[in-house]
Amino acid sequence: MDIQSIKNRFGIIGNSPALSYALQVAAQVANTDLTVLIYGESGVGKEVFSQIIHALSSRKHNSFIAVNCGAIPEGTIDSELFGHEKGSFTGAVDSRKGYFETVNGGTIFLDEIGELPLGTQARLLRVLETGEYIRVGSSKVQKTDVRVIAATNKDLLEYTHKGKFRQDLYYRLNTVPIRVPALKDRQEDIILLFRKFASDFAERYKTSPVQLDDEAKELLIQYPWPGNVRELKNIAEQISVLAQDKFITARQLQQFLPEQHQVSRMPVLAAGNGSVSHAEFANEREILYKLFFDMKKDVTELKKMFVDILQNPQHAGAVAAYTQEALLGDYQPVERDKSLTPTLVQTSQPVLIDNSAIYDHEEIEESLNIIDKEKELIIKALKKHKGKRKDASSDLGISERTLYRKLKEYDINE
Repeated sequence: MDIQSIKNRFGIIGNSPALSYALQVAAQVANTDLTVLIYGESGVGKEVFSQIIHALSSRKHNSFIAVNCGAIPEGTIDSELFGHEKGSFTGAVDSRKGYFETVNGGTIFLDEIGELPLGTQARLLRVLETGEYIRVGSSKVQKTDVRVIAATNKDLLEYTHKGKFRQDLYYRLNTVPIRVPALKDRQEDIILLFRKFASDFAERYKTSPVQLDDEAKELLIQYPWPGNVRELKNIAEQISVLAQDKFITARQLQQFLPEQHQVSRMPVLAAGNGSVSHAEFANEREILYKLFFDMKKDVTELKKMFVDILQNPQHAGAVAAYTQEALLGDYQPVERDKSLTPTLVQTSQPVLIDNSAIYDHEEIEESLNIIDKEKELIIKALKKHKGKRKDASSDLGISERTLYRKLKEYDINE
């Protein structure tokens, strides 16, 4: 079965190469009995991959069960997985079959495998290696033929280093790893998924589906989606229910996105393909912040220097001579008067300076508002390129459409 057929059969939306590769690996390993470990952030759809593997395998007519290891209390998880005998613990009024017994011949999906207690991990390892297990409170060894698919959003290898996960179990589970990409790594699929969720909602409740304008689409793409596909579906349904207008603008969309995860409006340098990843955006923002603070520091130092000149006129010639030599590039160390600061050279010629400003001096705090700086950069770029938007936007590292929007937003007259 080709990848597109798998997508159609299981309702998977997206054309991301990373997603297609993960589906290809799942299809190739399905017809074997190899153990599969699915990696991915919470909400990316790891359980769907386990269902695909089971449905394409020779076990498809047998049972499939999904178990969330993190949702079962530590004291009862052995009983849930392997069963127990009557009277084996308080409350065990009857014997009970575990999942490995009831799903014999089928597939068991162990989600959040990193949450398993170490004792249970040892029992699971024995099942994977020999197909044998023992019920809680029993001494009788039983056999099972179950295909195990596990999933985690944790770094299990790091867990093994910390003693939280058995190393032998890790390598036994990790026979065939499948990495399901996060939504932020599938930016080309975000609008497709939103449209699908909005259409499904509209069809279910007999309404018109909501639509996004270009700026709203861009905002949706740049949002980091920490909750992945699950969060995108929730947002699409919220907008479908609460939006007053069926045509959504970026300003309206912002009301539905958590503020702490929204991306700043600062312009950034575009990558070679015209797109900027979230990590690159954060790095550019840090660089700009550092640049602004360094500029402020330099200005403050200059202010202090001029105040020193005003208070000590005899230093003025020394500062001028030192600065001139440094700027010309042929500065040579000269003998300095010990009574002066190390960077000043004694001169014999006094300089007349109006000292009346000494007591009127007031340090002015420079604005570090990001929006002000952004506006200033846009104006400078337009002046530099004589009003040519294409050249200015290229210099700023943003698209011409984004520049046009910024001009309207900041009311900048060209």
